[in-house]
Amino acid sequence: MFNHFSSLRSKIKLVFSITLLLLAILFIGSIKYDYAKYDELNEARERAISHYLYHYYLKTGKIDEAYLESQNVSLIKDKAKVIQIERYFKEKGKYKKYAVDTFRLQRIILINNDRFKLFLENKNRPKYPLKRIAVFTIVFLLIILLYFWVIRSLRPLSELKNKIKTFSEGNLNIQCASDKHDEIAEVANEFDHAVNMIRELLQSRQLFLRAIMHELKTPIAKGRLMSEMLPDEKSKQRMHSIFERLNLLIDEFAKIEKITSKNFKLKLKPYKMSDLVEASIDLLMVENPGRLVSIEIKKDYIVKSDFELFTLVVKNLLDNALKYSTDKHVIVVIDSDHLDIINKGEALKEPLEEYFKPFHTSKGGLGLGLYIVKSILDIHKMTLAYRYEEGKNIFTVR
Repeated sequence: MFNHFSSLRSKIKLVFSITLLLLAILFIGSIKYDYAKYDELNEARERAISHYLYHYYLKTGKIDEAYLESQNVSLIKDKAKVIQIERYFKEKGKYKKYAVDTFRLQRIILINNDRFKLFLENKNRPKYPLKRIAVFTIVFLLIILLYFWVIRSLRPLSELKNKIKTFSEGNLNIQCASDKHDEIAEVANEFDHAVNMIRELLQSRQLFLRAIMHELKTPIAKGRLMSEMLPDEKSKQRMHSIFERLNLLIDEFAKIEKITSKNFKLKLKPYKMSDLVEASIDLLMVENPGRLVSIEIKKDYIVKSDFELFTLVVKNLLDNALKYSTDKHVIVVIDSDHLDIINKGEALKEPLEEYFKPFHTSKGGLGLGLYIVKSILDIHKMTLAYRYEEGKNIFTVR
């Protein structure tokens, strides 16, 4: 229940609802108090009329009808009506020396003493509380207008929340500056300033990285040309492979830069896991990959992924597995809905989550490898798990 009123808007609604409820209770209570006060005065007036008529009759031997008229009270003379009223009072057990009751929406006074018996109709009615209703209506409308005014002043907060959500999804092209002078406008302006600063920092970072990658491509291209001039074919192939590897690494860094800056759109298509693994092994650019990586297909399956990014994930996992394997051999197992990458070696010294941090610096750490893997798997809504069994490290992509 309390969670339902956790938002500021809900709390404001609750406060105004309670205020309106208390106002309604106060209005109804004041009306009832007025009616109770009127009934008390009316009953006292009726008893005073009864006493006056009795004393006047003792003096003059007749009823002072002029006085009754001045008090807005009339003497009921219709015999048939008198009989009906008398029967009504007897049925209700109110046929006494003095009684008051309502008969057919008329307030009837019975005076039955040793001198006379009268049925009087009291025509006085409580006044309609127009002034009170007018005051309460004005207050009610003011509270309603105040409520809408407060809710409207919170509208920029909802817009700011949506812009913050858009910003968190990677869209840096947002404007949330406000020309108002309230606290929400101050928050919006500070956030807009922060967005501009972050945008400028990211742009300078991207420019710096792209400039470095661009500058690196020139010497790599020259190196490839120079390697073509080597007389020894084996040395030429080796140098060519090295420069191809460097070129591929720069392309990977470009992809990583886009992923980490949230400036990347996935191109999801269905692929066989076995095809993705084969493509990942090709990215390793090693001679005779069959002696380094063994593939065991228990049950192949289709996975919807971005081909370039997912192969980069598997390639990084294979790279790390080979690097830290004691026998320089990795086994890849494809089974139904997951992919296992297995190597012999020492167990990880820390929980897997620690290696997801960029530039992890523990002894034998995995550098940027698992950070890149985690970033790509996150945008694919996939998970990476780790376990150590019988001297083997097992990384599972699920």
